[in-house]
Amino acid sequence: MAQAILQKILNQLQELELEELQQLNQAIDKHLAVKQETANQTTFYQALLNSGLIRQIKHPSYVQTTQHKLVQVRGKPISETIVEERR
Repeated sequence: MAQAILQKILNQLQELELEELQQLNQAIDKHLAVKQETANQTTFYQALLNSGLIRQIKHPSYVQTTQHKLVQVRGKPISETIVEERR
């Protein structure tokens, strides 16, 4: 399946203009950099596991946080109130 997709992409390269080829080259370079960084991290963490320095790899949670709305406050700024109360 991947070979068929690759062949289709290679065939479509003939139709691209120079600027489009340059954009494609930049996109491929970025994609390769991300893949290489991921491979490097995987190798690093696997070495840590194998050496016994860590027991497991915890993956971060990518839960999207909600945006907080600013609240308008009347009167003095809150920072001034806090400073006054500390005195």
